[in-house]
Amino acid sequence: MRLAPIFCSLLLLVSTTVMAQNISIATGGTGGVYYPMGGGLANVLSKHVPGMQATAEVTGGSVDNLNLIGSGKPYVAFSMVDAVLDAAKGQQKFQGRKVDVKTLLVLYPNRMHVVTTESTGIKSMADLKGRRISAGSPGSATEIMAFRVMEGAGLDPMKDVTRERLGVAESANALKDKKIDAFFWVGGLPTAAVTDLASTPGTKIRLIDHADAVEAMNKKWGNLYYADVIAKSTYAGMATDNKMASVANILVANSSMPDEQAYKIVKAIFDHQKDLIAVHQEYANVKISIQKNASTSVPFHPGAEKYIKEKGGKLD
Repeated sequence: MRLAPIFCSLLLLVSTTVMAQNISIATGGTGGVYYPMGGGLANVLSKHVPGMQATAEVTGGSVDNLNLIGSGKPYVAFSMVDAVLDAAKGQQKFQGRKVDVKTLLVLYPNRMHVVTTESTGIKSMADLKGRRISAGSPGSATEIMAFRVMEGAGLDPMKDVTRERLGVAESANALKDKKIDAFFWVGGLPTAAVTDLASTPGTKIRLIDHADAVEAMNKKWGNLYYADVIAKSTYAGMATDNKMASVANILVANSSMPDEQAYKIVKAIFDHQKDLIAVHQEYANVKISIQKNASTSVPFHPGAEKYIKEKGGKLD
């Protein structure tokens, strides 16, 4: 009889270990928005979902993240819709290797920044011809969208510019050091690396308008992009609002994720949204009303769909 309490304790320990849910959150570079948002999400899931331990990982961005989702390991990932569609179809950077990916949540708009400084003399997309630019890191959806923006604006990204493949923090430093003339970055507002660049003494940034490229982009790639605005109050030194292209940003998982786990993740985001907003203000844009099939390129995970419908959301 004396062994019974010990036996029960061991049984409970084994049971808890078996039920433990360890997941990784694929984010992006440290100078972007995915990384702090992923860190905040990992903290909320670890703190408020019983048995779940989540950690945020630095990655190259959407393409890297979707490759991790495709690995079958327990990942949740941030990604842009256009990259998710490519992964689901097995095209572009995912040629011949489809990723079995499902949407957990539509998060917030990803705004394309085409960043330069007044000292370069660049005032339009056409002025990028013959210049040295960074189109984003190799594992990022920034690179995908940068190519599409340039093509939509009438530029050949393989011939008309000299390309570097840098993350946002490295791009901002390279522009500051005059090693490049401009860089592309797609992310939430504000992006820390762009904020730091704009706040650098003696540097006056300029964001290049490119909203008129959206029509050509959608004609070739589907209705993924829309004309949007980055307000001049977003970054120090902006003289005017920036007319640019946006794309939806979503949280995704492999379709093999258990429905209950997907449900708990989505529920935790809404239940503890104030904690997440305190980490980054883009979490304020996560709303039940924007959870629509039309807003994402792949279907919602059944577990996420269950929670959204319980809260009165209408996916169609």
